[in-house]
Amino acid sequence: MGSLDLLLICSLSFLSVFVVLSLLALVMRAIILIFPFKELSANGAVYAAIAGAAAQTYPGKKIVKIEEQK
Repeated sequence: MGSLDLLLICSLSFLSVFVVLSLLALVMRAIILIFPFKELSANGAVYAAIAGAAAQTYPGKKIVKIEEQK
């Protein structure tokens, strides 16, 4: 096996990986366009879970305000 054969094998391997990753990126882009992210609203179950966790961590304390930081 000559030096040029090794160079050819490495080049083809690099090209094939590049093509596969490009195709995966296009598929991911299509999935993102088809199924966009939906913002979740906070509901009573979330507040109850936060209040329960805080009550276990800090017993005897009262939760006054829960707010989201971005």
